[in-house]
Amino acid sequence: MKIDVHACSVNFADLLMIGGTYQTRPPLPFVPGLEAAGTIASAPEGSGFQLGDRVVAILWHGGYAEQAVAASRETFLLPAGVSFEVAAALTSAYVSTALALQRVARLMPSQTLLVLGASGGVGLAAVQLGKALGATVIAVAGTADKLATVREAGADHVISHRDEDWKEQVQAAAGPSGVDVCFDPVGGPLFDSALSTLGWGGRYVLVGFAAGQVPQIPAHRLLVKHRAVLGSSLRYFRYREPAALRETMEQLFTWYAQGKVAPRITGRLPLSRTSEGLRALEERRAIGKLVVHVRDAGL
Repeated sequence: MKIDVHACSVNFADLLMIGGTYQTRPPLPFVPGLEAAGTIASAPEGSGFQLGDRVVAILWHGGYAEQAVAASRETFLLPAGVSFEVAAALTSAYVSTALALQRVARLMPSQTLLVLGASGGVGLAAVQLGKALGATVIAVAGTADKLATVREAGADHVISHRDEDWKEQVQAAAGPSGVDVCFDPVGGPLFDSALSTLGWGGRYVLVGFAAGQVPQIPAHRLLVKHRAVLGSSLRYFRYREPAALRETMEQLFTWYAQGKVAPRITGRLPLSRTSEGLRALEERRAIGKLVVHVRDAGL
């Protein structure tokens, strides 16, 4: 189906895809953009959608455009209280994070969740979703403004990875049982220390490598406390468990209406300045979500 795009968000995976380092890449030339929120311009008969319906769609690419093409099964009607920019900010970041926490890590109420890179769009999603699921959330970020943002998002404990003893601070916050789940969109030098914080049966979920380094897993350390290192990717859920996307999206809309999750949108850009948002991500300056407004000439 065809969507008149009103908003999409800037995602780190767009950078990887543009740079040719994503695990799968579309043939050149292509338009980046992992989601599209807007109105139905045309829909096939029997799809369940009508001209003008307000929707958001999960895409492989193509969101940074005035129109985008999406599959019916990956397109979702927007509830009345959800704006296009909120839908764009919720979709890729929150859906991928919810799948990682609920279906991969099996995070349970009263467990402890450690979130690395907690001030980014995906990290803040993990903080909010962890609280919505009833977990105690330990959030790790860098600068003072990033730590403040994470604290506002509801984290129970906020720790700077710039502190030499950050691992010891995490362990103290987690208590003698240790961390149950570590959510890691960063990889790189934090991996080794974060792995050490896992308690008995702890699950370490890798969802990306924003640090630019893929950690090497010391397999013998997994034996010590019955630990597990798991990977989670929205792209492969789309192929293997497509029904999970709709269930997750509906749950996110419910939690948004209840005030349990709310994407922190810190920047709004017109389509012509999308590259500025991508550059902010690349330079680690972005906090929360940056949204591209395709049809708002006032930006």
